[in-house]
Amino acid sequence: MTHPTSDPVLDDRPASRRRGAGSARAGRRSRAPGRDDPLTPDVAPGSPEDDAGDHEQVARNICLRALTGAPKTRQQLADLLAKREVPDDAAEAVLDRFTEVGLIDDAAFARAWVSSRQSGRGLARRALSAELRAKGVDPETAAEAVEVVDDDDERKAARRLVERRAASMRRLDRQTATRRLIGMLARKGYGGGLAAAVVREVLDEADLAGDADDVPELPELDEESALP
Repeated sequence: MTHPTSDPVLDDRPASRRRGAGSARAGRRSRAPGRDDPLTPDVAPGSPEDDAGDHEQVARNICLRALTGAPKTRQQLADLLAKREVPDDAAEAVLDRFTEVGLIDDAAFARAWVSSRQSGRGLARRALSAELRAKGVDPETAAEAVEVVDDDDERKAARRLVERRAASMRRLDRQTATRRLIGMLARKGYGGGLAAAVVREVLDEADLAGDADDVPELPELDEESALP
């Protein structure tokens, strides 16, 4: 009995029919994971330029990587995409989609920024507004975020800053200390009137405390020796 040969040289079938099903499947191009979901972080495990022909995919990868470290404003991401030479239409489409699903939220960013910088760095409203504008937050959104800081908050923050810094200026004359402390508050966004008032208040209290500490002790009175 003659058995069919498996030798490809003797097999007169076309080469495409001789390949098995497994080989046919292996020859197909696999579909990239997460392709249908523009927000899937692992859409491109390699570099953003791995799929350079799909500009929106490149933009998504760049934005997702940027947002992994810390929140970003829409303008910050737009600047990053422009720097990476992503076409404007692809960048706008991705930024719109990220805003729609909440991955970009300038209002939330502004509120968190104000809370952190006011409590941690003692910045005044003017400095906070300037920082938000520099990060691309529109003036109206920035103003709403800064409204949570009132006059009393500013004065307390300014006083804490002055008290902390004044402790290292005890050897300076009052005029020099005053000038330096007001300059420090000005750099943090405080107006001249508030800065001068807070500095004067803190230094006055420090002078009074110093005077009390410097009062010499009076000798005890010897009543007997004082008698005629």
